[in-house]
Amino acid sequence: MRVGIIGFMHESNTFANTTLNRQHFEEAFFHFGEDLIPIWEDAHHELGGFITGCREHQLEIVPLLAAWATPGGMLEDDAYESILTDILESIQDAGPLDGVLVALHGAMVTPTFPSADGETITRIRACIGDEIPLILSLDMHGNISTPMVEMPDVTIAYKSYPHIDQRERGIDCARILGQILRGEISPHQAHVKMPLLIHIVQQFTGDGAMREIMKAVEEFEAFPFVISTSVLPGYIYADVPDMGVSVIVVMDDAADLVLPHAEGLADLIWSKRAALNAALPSVAEAVALSQNFEGTVCLMDSGDNIGGGGPGDSTIIFKALLEANSPAICVVLYDPACAQYCAEKGLGSTVQLEVGAKTDHEHGSPIAIEGEIITIHDGHFIEPEPRHGGTRDYNQGLSAVIKTVDGHTVVVNSLRVMPTSIEQLNSLNIDPREHHAIIVKGVTAPRAAYDPIADKVICVDSPGVTRAGPESFTYKRRPKPLFPLDN
Repeated sequence: MRVGIIGFMHESNTFANTTLNRQHFEEAFFHFGEDLIPIWEDAHHELGGFITGCREHQLEIVPLLAAWATPGGMLEDDAYESILTDILESIQDAGPLDGVLVALHGAMVTPTFPSADGETITRIRACIGDEIPLILSLDMHGNISTPMVEMPDVTIAYKSYPHIDQRERGIDCARILGQILRGEISPHQAHVKMPLLIHIVQQFTGDGAMREIMKAVEEFEAFPFVISTSVLPGYIYADVPDMGVSVIVVMDDAADLVLPHAEGLADLIWSKRAALNAALPSVAEAVALSQNFEGTVCLMDSGDNIGGGGPGDSTIIFKALLEANSPAICVVLYDPACAQYCAEKGLGSTVQLEVGAKTDHEHGSPIAIEGEIITIHDGHFIEPEPRHGGTRDYNQGLSAVIKTVDGHTVVVNSLRVMPTSIEQLNSLNIDPREHHAIIVKGVTAPRAAYDPIADKVICVDSPGVTRAGPESFTYKRRPKPLFPLDN
């Protein structure tokens, strides 16, 4: 049984001041055919799970295309059409397929398509026909449109945030596809869209209301006939008509039961809506709090969350820490020009630089630093453990580490990389435990990497295109009502 494997993933922040093109995928992950196998088979990602699951269930793998780019602004229409054309042509050139496994994000947006993932899965279904089983995996932060549940036979989302279960979900997808192909199950699925937004910090599945919700998901999956249950908190940084929390339930040959099950879980989530919102300390409050703790304090920069589309070069928290005379600060800033300049100056050189805040005017101003270049690195590093995003091979581009005259560590890199691996620092010979304050360009996603080395984690309500709460944004295309914006 020949199974096509496809991945096309991007999380698009419609409030960001930048757009993405094909080159951004090529700089990250863009692989055709057999070339995708060595890149993804050992990754803690659903594509790796697809590969492993197919092997476990005696399904012949037909690798087609895998494209992934770091979250950012909207994907340009031309780039979207170009990559989707590559996908459809790869399907047509693959020969007869018995099934297809597709990994999408669920929050890809282009100027033409507010639900680009819905358009993608619609065109894939049209290409393969109605008879071939199609299984779709999604990120928890997908804003689910109707085609994402009507076109596939089964739709499955991650169950953890930080996303450390992606590989397992990919294996689930391959197992379910095998069961369908062998005639062992006949799935029916239902989708309930809720008039609810969840604060990004409260989406953490390790504590609080979300932990209780995910425990209920486990209990739902123990019911007879249930194949899969997914809760998707959604993505508050994409102003689209399909915003909001989704519940998807898949059951075997129980079409009359699947919708009531989904509605029951939705009712439980709605009852916890007040607890799914949060108030965070301001930058000034967070900096003051950090001064009260010994050891290593991680300040999560919600306004410049690279995993949500932030530019990665905000200096707002860095400036506040400097003004508070905080000792031993460590910050990573996206600044290709400074990285290139340091590489030209060479290891051991003393430099005076204006770092950060060059993408736009919403994330502070460049900060003047002086110090010694102590590391120059090509930016490649490997994360061996399951971490948010499932990535194993990282590339932050040409990078330099400057030890400033006042004892701080400043990294300037050339490619935006989510800070979901502590190897981002370790690979540059930076010991995070030698620092008092580490500015982390994320909120919840980095916690799997940074919780083990932090004595204290403070989520900061910092300004920027990924500010933590939905009340900070002006939405023009969202549905109404949506709690908590419409009480």
